[in-house]
Formats: sequence, C-alpha cells, structure tokens
Amino acid sequence: MSLREGLRDLLASEEEIAAGEERADATRQGSTLCCADAPMRKVADLVGVVQSVVLRPRKGVPALEAEIYDGTGRLALVWLGRRQIAGIEPGRRMKVHGFVCDVDGTRTIYNPRYELRARPGE
Repeated sequence: MSLREGLRDLLASEEEIAAGEERADATRQGSTLCCADAPMRKVADLVGVVQSVVLRPRKGVPALEAEIYDGTGRLALVWLGRRQIAGIEPGRRMKVHGFVCDVDGTRTIYNPRYELRARPGE
C-alpha cells in the first residue's frame, strides 16, 4: 500500500469505508456493479445491501419496492402483486438476478429472482 492510499484510508469517512466494503463484496461475488456496470435492457446479477423497503401500490395492485446498494450506486427492485417478502428488510444482504430497465431515470429490476445472504457478523 502506498503512502497516498494509506492517507486516503485514514481520512475516509465511515460512509466511504462502508461503500468500499460493499464494492469489494460485490466484486468478490462476481456481480455487476449497480452504478458502473449494470447494463440497461440486459440481464444482470447484483449483490448488495437493502437500503429501504416500501409498499407502493401501482394502479390498485400491491407492489413491494426495495432499494439495493453495492457501494457504487443504487438499484430499485419491484415485486408486483406482493405486500411483503419474508427476509427482505433494510440491512439485509442479497443477490438479485433480473432484467435491468430505466424507470424515470432509475435503474430498476421488476420481479427479480433473489437469494438472501447472511448479514455481516452472522
């Protein structure tokens, strides 16, 4: 490690450190990074931590929305027809697979396949 890298790590905020850890974990898992590499209109595998979960009906149909973060950016996940999914909650790590599309400028995957991962320290 160079002196410059050492100083950068020493002066990094907790948010920057957490983002670096998320990026490293996503890369180790072999996933596409949300912000940098998630190709629009293509199928992608992503690994990250759930930042938020909201029930937001769409035209009278229940829709569970979650936001996943991998250290480079955020991606929206939407499950149509669902009010809740056991285990999908803020702070939970997960791997998702699905078709990435653009919804009002936000990268989104509808009805992704998912795999829940252990939380750090579990």
